[in-house]
Amino acid sequence: MTKAIVLVTSATGRIGKELVARLSQAGEFTVRACYHTESKIADLKAVGADETVFFDLNDATSWDAALNGVSAIYSASLDPMLEGHLNFCEALATRTDTIKHVVRVSCMGADTNTASYQAEQHSSREGASIPLMLQHYWWGEKALIDAGLNLTVLRNNFFMNHLLKTDCDNIAQEGWFSNPLGKARNSFVATRDIAEAAAVVLNEGPERHANKFYDITGPQSQTMAEIAADLGRAMDKTIEYRAQSMVDFENDFGATRAEFFEYLVNGFYCRCSPDFYNLTGHKPTAYYDYLTTQGASGETGLEELWQGNLWKKGQDAMKAATAVKS
Repeated sequence: MTKAIVLVTSATGRIGKELVARLSQAGEFTVRACYHTESKIADLKAVGADETVFFDLNDATSWDAALNGVSAIYSASLDPMLEGHLNFCEALATRTDTIKHVVRVSCMGADTNTASYQAEQHSSREGASIPLMLQHYWWGEKALIDAGLNLTVLRNNFFMNHLLKTDCDNIAQEGWFSNPLGKARNSFVATRDIAEAAAVVLNEGPERHANKFYDITGPQSQTMAEIAADLGRAMDKTIEYRAQSMVDFENDFGATRAEFFEYLVNGFYCRCSPDFYNLTGHKPTAYYDYLTTQGASGETGLEELWQGNLWKKGQDAMKAATAVKS
């Protein structure tokens, strides 16, 4: 029998390529991996993609070829690309007869279908609203719900390595990194665990996972000093954490990013969820283990640390996205 086709968007990203590898190894689907630049095709084939296709959320002319014959979708998009994702969801709403399941990557903290968050009510600061980036994650989920699709959402904690990528040069050359998180504890999640959870959900299908919303976290909450110790042990050198003020961080990355980091500082992401264990049957990956062992795609977390990053000091990557309306 011909295998069903799963479309993996953002397939060249940290989660996407790991998911392509896991889906390929499981053999339940024909894996169609999306690329934005042709130079990535060989890498996608190397980790197990059966097919590759050009896909751009901001180019609707690329969608039909990507969606042709597809019955399941892994949906992920960079934060500034919210408007493209919302438009893509409208197109998916016309294909509910063929698309049987969508798995969406999201973030904990602004959903209103499983909790009672109010957009104008911050968790810890009087007179402020929920961080806009969290509201955006919910809008991304809601657009798929409104499209009438069988949906599973992985609401993830902050990614391991993600907060260090802006300091890779400092880490490599001078042995330090900086951010405003300080002694706050956060249960940072390994991107390979998100991919594993997505693979389980896709392979088991909508019969078991439609209309399910899972919080995916790491196995322990860690401070920045503990993160620095793990990274230093993995690199066999001393790594120092240097505290940064929130004012300086906002100057580096913009107000939208800074207000999201306030939630990391105030303990909103400190808890450890059992959902990953309940999906996979084992604990999430600890940070040191992530750094020093290979995932399904063949990379260690330490190798992944030096790869591309959206956030760059001196640039407000969310500036345009703040104008998007739900």
